[in-house]
Amino acid sequence: MAFPQAFLDELLARSDIVDVVGSYVQLQRKGANLFGLCPFHSEKTGSFSVSPDKQIYYCFGCKRGGGVINFIMEEENLSFPDAVRFLAKRAGLEVPEEEGDREAGRRRQRLLDLNRDAARFYYQLLQQPEGAAVRAYLERRQIKKSTAVKFGMGASPDSWDTLLTEMTRRGYSKRELLDAGLVVQNKNGRLYDKFRNRLMLPVVDTRGDVVAFGSRVLDKSEPKYMNSSETPVYSKRRVLYGLNLAKKTKRPNIILCEGNLDIVTLHQAGFDNAVASMGTALTVEQTRLLSRFTKELVLCYDNDNAGKIATERALQILNNSDFSVKVLQLPKRLVDGEYVKQDADDFIKFQGPDAFERLLSGSENGIEFRMAQVAAKHDLTNDEGRVAYCEEISRLLSTLENAVEREIYTGRAAEAAKITPEAMKLEVQRAFRLRTRQEKRAELRRELNPAASLQPRERTLRYDNVRSARAEEGVLRLLVKDATVFPDAPPLTEEQFSSPLLGRAFTQLWNQRRVGRDPSIPLLAEFFSQEEISHLIDVTERPESLSNAAQALADYIRIIQSEWRKRSGGDDVDPLLAATEKYKDKKGNGGKQHG
Repeated sequence: MAFPQAFLDELLARSDIVDVVGSYVQLQRKGANLFGLCPFHSEKTGSFSVSPDKQIYYCFGCKRGGGVINFIMEEENLSFPDAVRFLAKRAGLEVPEEEGDREAGRRRQRLLDLNRDAARFYYQLLQQPEGAAVRAYLERRQIKKSTAVKFGMGASPDSWDTLLTEMTRRGYSKRELLDAGLVVQNKNGRLYDKFRNRLMLPVVDTRGDVVAFGSRVLDKSEPKYMNSSETPVYSKRRVLYGLNLAKKTKRPNIILCEGNLDIVTLHQAGFDNAVASMGTALTVEQTRLLSRFTKELVLCYDNDNAGKIATERALQILNNSDFSVKVLQLPKRLVDGEYVKQDADDFIKFQGPDAFERLLSGSENGIEFRMAQVAAKHDLTNDEGRVAYCEEISRLLSTLENAVEREIYTGRAAEAAKITPEAMKLEVQRAFRLRTRQEKRAELRRELNPAASLQPRERTLRYDNVRSARAEEGVLRLLVKDATVFPDAPPLTEEQFSSPLLGRAFTQLWNQRRVGRDPSIPLLAEFFSQEEISHLIDVTERPESLSNAAQALADYIRIIQSEWRKRSGGDDVDPLLAATEKYKDKKGNGGKQHG
């Protein structure tokens, strides 16, 4: 929405980026800026910077950047208007809403209200005769009534339209029920309840809003588990079931499991630090969410093949992150002479909380788990298997950046392969050197391919004309760093820019200048995506010498206009004129960009 500029100015004045970001990220001052671990990607060395003077953040690792509104949009998964409202509430400001935006905010709140009322309705049904089958199921699963109340569990009846009828009676429209994912529509246009004859598990976010539902069928029908589809208020990549409760734990870590009922059983057994992803593998967005509440994670996925794959994927996401990561492997259970897999729910029921506590205390760290996985693939009783094991384990150990860790686990690998530590160390060193050479060659290839290295990271933002785009970037840098070198009238039109993104940015920045404001990329958050803002921050934060800014601007404009004439003139461009322009550019810049 178009918030009044005076309101945005007041909001930004009251929302110092250091204070806001500092409530999410631990920052330390280094010179003029503050640094911390990036909340948007996993890292061990802080490359995330915050500039109090410019009121921007920028990560030198993942290249994400923006202003305080962008940060809240990213961190809280909010749209621009909702991020403004979030900051306004934090600053104690009343938001001047336009009618259309009041309506959008009202629609979002209606969906949250609908989810809350649906959760209460399901909860009430669980206590009534219609909930008898679900109550019986909870008894079979040994889930106490107090636990069911704690998680707000409910019952959806074995009927087609009980929820639909009740919610429409309460004033919710059929469109709202569809948007919330609580009802579905068949080919004939008929609406019916999505969840029927199921145990209902409301999904509550860390702010206390019911954003979705998980469910479990009571009989043998499929699907056994059914979750809400994504809606305007729910993104499964950004939510963890049970985190609204686990964030209050006094335990030093958070346990990641696969199933919602695993979480229920663990909490009931005293492990109130357990959470689960909503039918997906662990995502980067979820790790960012977890980083607010803990620095130690314990992966406790099922001990079948799918669980091992999920564990490996999670370890890859968490590799080189600030998290201390452990893996709790649940042993298989002997049933009728056969060993079968068990999840956390099974283990607690058959072995008890004390046994789980012992497993939790002795859980492996991530590298130990991965080493065990490698060892399981090879027969270490014969020479061929040991050689193959040594090759694979050396590649794994070569990825450890810490030399002490490499030394320790190299010794353990030598023991497993029954070879001398010295021989294993040589293999790991060879693998480490090979990996380092490969990375250097890859870096060299990127450096020798200037066209690729000059392109934006996001493929959708790639430049069609790199020569013009680099000059266009220079114009934006000068406009942000020293707008006084520009004439009163815009020296370029948007259509002369080869990059639509840079052209749009020039227009918006010039509009800021036209009304007497200092051109600022963070103020463009309303008009550009996060990826676009990050790239524009990256562009304008690069070095640009201001000692000869007027000449640099003239050179940039000449290149842009020259390239634009080539694009618009097609084959009519004079080859001699083009060569002359190229010679002037090379002579004026010494073959290099300004700065």
